[in-house]
Formats: sequence, C-alpha cells, structure tokens
Amino acid sequence: MSDTGTGTETGARPAGGAAAPPLLPAPGPEPEGLLPPGVAPGTSSGEAPRLGSFLARAAAATAVLTVLGAVLGLVRDQAIARYFGASDASDAFLIAWTVPEMAATLLIEDGMALLLVPAFSLALTRRAAAGEAPGPDPVRDLVATTLPRLFLLLAGGAALLIAGAPWVVGVLAPGLADPRLAVDCTRLTSVTVLTFGITGYFSAALRAHRSFLPPAGVYVAYNLGIIGMTLALHAVWGVRAAAVGVAVGSVLMILTQLPVFLRLVPLARPRLPRFGRPGRRAARTAPPLGFAVLAPVVLFVVSRQSQVLVERFLASTLPAGAISHLNYAQKVAQLPMVLSLMICTVTFPVVAQAMAAGDREKARLRVERDLGLAGTVVLLGTAVVLGYAPQIIEVLFQRGAFDTADTASTAQVMRVYALGLLGHCLVGALSRPFFSSGRPTWFPAFAMGTGLLVTMGAGYALTYRFGVDGIATANAIGISTTALLLLMGLGTRVVPIRTRAVALSLGRLTGASLVAGVAGWACAPLVPDPVLSLAAGCLLVPSAFFLTGLALRSPEVVSLLALTRRRFLDGR
Repeated sequence: MSDTGTGTETGARPAGGAAAPPLLPAPGPEPEGLLPPGVAPGTSSGEAPRLGSFLARAAAATAVLTVLGAVLGLVRDQAIARYFGASDASDAFLIAWTVPEMAATLLIEDGMALLLVPAFSLALTRRAAAGEAPGPDPVRDLVATTLPRLFLLLAGGAALLIAGAPWVVGVLAPGLADPRLAVDCTRLTSVTVLTFGITGYFSAALRAHRSFLPPAGVYVAYNLGIIGMTLALHAVWGVRAAAVGVAVGSVLMILTQLPVFLRLVPLARPRLPRFGRPGRRAARTAPPLGFAVLAPVVLFVVSRQSQVLVERFLASTLPAGAISHLNYAQKVAQLPMVLSLMICTVTFPVVAQAMAAGDREKARLRVERDLGLAGTVVLLGTAVVLGYAPQIIEVLFQRGAFDTADTASTAQVMRVYALGLLGHCLVGALSRPFFSSGRPTWFPAFAMGTGLLVTMGAGYALTYRFGVDGIATANAIGISTTALLLLMGLGTRVVPIRTRAVALSLGRLTGASLVAGVAGWACAPLVPDPVLSLAAGCLLVPSAFFLTGLALRSPEVVSLLALTRRRFLDGR
C-alpha cells in the first residue's frame, strides 16, 4: 500500500464519469520504506522495511492474535452462558463487567492510545532528530514523568471503586431486585482500573515503537484468565468466579507486554547534570501531556462508552435476561467492527508521525485508504450478521441454560445492532486522526456527546414499546450521528480528506452489504442444520457482496479483486 503520497492512483469510474475515490491502493509495485524509530528523515537504512509490506505483515499478525482473542472471548461468553444462562446471576456479572468495559475503552483501546501514541511518536521523532548528540532521551523522560503518576492515579481510582461499589451498582442498574451479587462482582473487577491502565500504557509505547504483537496478544491472555477461573471455580463461587477471572486475566495482560516494554523502553532514569535541580532538564525533553490534551480525550472516550451505560440502565427495567441478550448480541455483532479497525490500529503511529512532521498529504492518503479498507471489512461482516444471526447465536450459545427463546431474542437484537456497525467503525477510525497531532481538540468529544444525547432520547422513546430492540435501535441511531459529524469535521479541522468522495465510496459498499444481507436472510432457512447453513452463508454472502460491489463500481471492491488476482497470478 502506497504511503509516499506521490504515487499514481487508479480506480473505477462510477456512472456519470466522475472519478471514484481511490481509497484502496491500486495493484502495483511496493512503495518506499518507512524509516524505523531512531533513523532520522532523509537518512538511509538498508534494514528499513518497505511500508506496504511492513503494514501488511503487522496487520496480518495483529489479525491472527485479534481473531484468537475474539474466539477466546466467545469461549468465555459460552462458558458464562452455559453455567448461568440469561439470568439474575449473569445480569449481576454483566453489571460488574461495566467497569472493565469502561476501563478497556478508556485505558487500552482508545483513551490511552489516542493520548500516548502521538506523545511517544513525537518523543521518537525528537530522539531521531537529536541523533548521537549527548543529552537526555526524550522517550525515557516521557516514561519517567508519566508512568509513576499514572500508577498512583489509577491505584487511587481502583480503591475508590472498591469502596463505592454499592453506589456504582445502584447508579448503573437501579432496577435490580437484589444487588448484593452485583456489588461483590464489581469489587472484584475494580482492580482492572489499575491493571488496564498499565496495559494500555505499555501498548501505546510498543505500538509507537512499531511492536504490534504483544499489544495484540493481551486479550488472549485476558480471556484465558477468565475462562480458567470460571471453569475451575464456578461450582464453588458461582458467577463470582468469572469476576475473579477478570482480575487474574488483567494481570496476565501486563505480563504479556512487560518483557518487550523493558527491552524497548528501559526504565532507568537519564543521567542528570552535576549541578542544577534534579528533574528540570528531563522534563523539558518530554512531549507535554497536560490537562488541555488529556481532558478532550477522556471526555470523548467516556461519552463513547456511556452508550453501554445507557443501554444497561434502560435494560435493567425490563424482564430478567434483557441485559444478557443485549450483551451477547453486541459482543458477536461487533466482531466485524473489531476486525475492521485492525488496520487503523496498525497505521495510527504512521498518521501520528506524518502529522508531527507536517506531512498532511501523506496523512490524508493513509486515512482515506484506512476508511476504505475498514468500511469494506465491517460492511461485509454486517451482511453476514443480517443474513445469519439466528444460526450464529445457535451455534455459539444454544446449550445448557441458554435455550431457544434466548437464541431468538439475542438474534433479533443482533440484527438491529448490525445497522450501526458502520457507525461504530467510522467513529473508531475517524477519531484517531483527530488526536494524532497531540494537540487539544474538542470536536470529537462534541460529536460523541451529541450522539450520546441522541442515543438517550431515542432509547427513552423506544424502550417502552420495543424493549431490547428499541435499545439497540437507539444505539445505532446515536453512533451513526456521531460518525456523520466526525466525517464532516475531519476534512476541515485536521486532515483534508475528500469527504464527498469517501461518503460516496462508503455508500456503494453499504448498497453491496444490504444486497448480500438480504440474500443471506432469504437463503439461510433453506438449510435446516445451523452449522451447514452458516457454512453456506460464508460462501454466499461474500460472493453476493463482491458481485454487487462490482456492479456498483465500488473502487474498493475493484481494487481488492484486482490485487487478489495479481497476487494469485504471481504465485502460480
């Protein structure tokens, strides 16, 4: 994939003759390499990997570990569904699960990454510019000035949550008849405020150093901890065993990254001058991370995760099991979104370094291509979910205490959730460029806050009449509103993307997704066995998606198929 910003781009032309946006790279020779950390711009390095091949390898490796983590997440959910079904016990655990969900979004997936990847990228740029000149190391100074404070802040937050667990449960789910079990589970999961924060810090530092495997493997370790504790202790502690597993798994996340972090970012303090006040010189070389930079990121991430809080608040007033149906549906439906954002996770340091160097054209090309790739993946997954939701839920969860009624309810909710998957994907992809410069920006928080208000209003209007389906509909409407605002605001505020061209490309992909989803919905009942039906759908839906994309002259589909054909011919 070209990231030089100078290559010739090709793409199909839509009806009417207007040039289609080349959001995917045309097949052709690989571009120039990206200099690794520590090599100053303009210098040569024979060992520097070419950017296209590097991103492809990084994305592929990240994909493998992400899929493995997602599969283990499904096994985790299957274990909880098998032993506790959709009941008061599972609802209590899922209320407690809100704490690690919020902590993961704020401290691992979005907040810490949006804040620290640009900071570490800037520190690496300063290190490269300094070369061999004597003086403090900006990367090491950044760690020395931020990590100890972060540890103390997170430890205090975890302690407050443990002490205030009854109040937290009362706010999150006031409709619970007996909140004691939820309080116990919340206290056990509150440790993730500390452990997830350290995990997110390590992940951001490693990604800025172009080390993607340890961060991608953290959820493998996390889910193994939950599964192990649930299987070993469920007969003794009930659903509390899963909460213990959350705590154990979060510690394993830290241990997964610690060796590589210590190798790339040594913790020894830089040597201070003999005279002068300790710490003054070290603080100057570290990129600034004050309240003005931190506050917009925190507000954006908290507003985004608050959609889950709104859902569970509304669902707590519905019959027992409603929270569980929403949870299972959301976890499965969002798998395509998680996979689609892998490329954005890998390229975020590239965008951040391009913004730090003032190369807006390179950042624009990267962002547009990321949107095309992410949109293709998430909309293909959306079509599969729309067509085969009942078969997916039956294969994954229908056993033990999880019966056919639970399958029907969860599948229906999952289809509604699928309508908002593109919005979720775009919010994740578009928010990264806003924060890539490391400067304060409040627009993402404004867009997310607006979407949250829409979710709340639609939720209150629809829940009473439509139950969990109304909650899922409100989620789709709210997140789509946020995505639209971010798409319109990015081109004028941060990266000059071609908003109209991007919207046109995503519209064609959406049309292909709807056609493929309807085809799957019509054909799924023709095969009674759910496993065979789902296997047939994995062939039918992609075929319908790509054929429709070709008919609509989607440049992403045209380029992807051309690239696949070229690689196939080269391999013969």
